[in-house]
Amino acid sequence: MRNKVISALAGAALLMGGAAAAQAQDALARIKEAGVMKVGTETAFAPFDYIDAGEHVGLNMDVFAAIGEELGVEIEWITLDWAGVLPGLEAGQFDVVAGPATITAARMERYRFTPPIAEATVALLKSAKDDSITKPEDIAGKVIGSGHATAQLAQLEAFGETLDPAPETKDYVSFNEAYADLAAGRIAGVANSLPNIAFVAQQRPEIFEVVAPFGTKTYFGFPGLKDDDHASLMDAIDAALLKMKADGRLGEMQQKWFGQTFETPDAVTEPNI
Repeated sequence: MRNKVISALAGAALLMGGAAAAQAQDALARIKEAGVMKVGTETAFAPFDYIDAGEHVGLNMDVFAAIGEELGVEIEWITLDWAGVLPGLEAGQFDVVAGPATITAARMERYRFTPPIAEATVALLKSAKDDSITKPEDIAGKVIGSGHATAQLAQLEAFGETLDPAPETKDYVSFNEAYADLAAGRIAGVANSLPNIAFVAQQRPEIFEVVAPFGTKTYFGFPGLKDDDHASLMDAIDAALLKMKADGRLGEMQQKWFGQTFETPDAVTEPNI
């Protein structure tokens, strides 16, 4: 009987020790042990993430494939609408967000951002047949769309307040829906980041045309959690991105997906918005 009690106590001690060891691991250690990093994103933000002929493609796919190689792990993609991506991160559904998201002062209070991967300055997309819009100020009094809960929508609304009459803003769950409404003539323009609308206009030049940027110069980064548990993971992702930037791989990916490269700082400490 005594031997059974000792054996049971030893087993319990091993279980408790294993649980304590698991608790002691931080996010990076858990990811490396599992061999998988979960990445949350949407798939309606071309050319960062989108579906082409049924396949998930875009800059983010290439960037995170390279980050996975640097960390020695596989990437597991979890996709949902943008409005649910940042709440999903906070709920622990994934380890980091591919998004990407415009780096803003408000977001930096809540999330830790990686080094910028591209410029995010807001510009306007209009119909190639619409001669009434030749500059951003021409959207006064018109209906302009943008993405729900995005920095692009916030900048559109702020810019609209400087015009008389102010444009009517319409927010969309997906930018693809906004582009469809623009092509159908239901709205006069779409406010999105310059890389995004330049890509869309390049794909369909007979339908869309880019108007000069009107927003404050900003940058895209990948958001993660800023707690101690995720610090080493974000450090590792930052190091991987800076290595890719230094050896030219990031620039090659920008050229592939945007048709141009962007000069970006190694970190954003004081966002312009």
